[in-house]
Amino acid sequence: MDSAEKTRHRIAELLVAQRLAVLSTHHGGEPYASLVGFAVEPDLSRIYFATPETTRKYRNLREDPRAALLVDSRTHQEADFHRAAAVTAVGRAVDIGTESAAASAKVLYLSRHPYLADFLRAPTTRFIELVVTRYLLVENFQGVMELRMQP
Repeated sequence: MDSAEKTRHRIAELLVAQRLAVLSTHHGGEPYASLVGFAVEPDLSRIYFATPETTRKYRNLREDPRAALLVDSRTHQEADFHRAAAVTAVGRAVDIGTESAAASAKVLYLSRHPYLADFLRAPTTRFIELVVTRYLLVENFQGVMELRMQP
């Protein structure tokens, strides 16, 4: 397995192992971060999450769709300083809540978060697709690897 395949594999491991991510958006030069439940396509090209349309994160994404999602493996133990890994997915967020293409994505999302079915069906919930342009993987607080996604 070459280094790109190893990086892709490690990123996939982290994304599958975790259910929550930190979403980073911005408005007027001010950063904003929030927790979201997410699901990722097996090819890593897209990540999905849901949010009420009344949230700050949704308003921020409507103004500027550039976003990043951070997923990490920390356990809140001292060992994290030597073993924790984090992956940042960078891309453009698109509201796909009403598109028919969202149906399979919603199935994927609900397979990871079945307890969010009512939330996802609410008329004020928006379903968001982050089209990933690149991933940054950091391990051992030092090693940084980048995986660029095909356009």
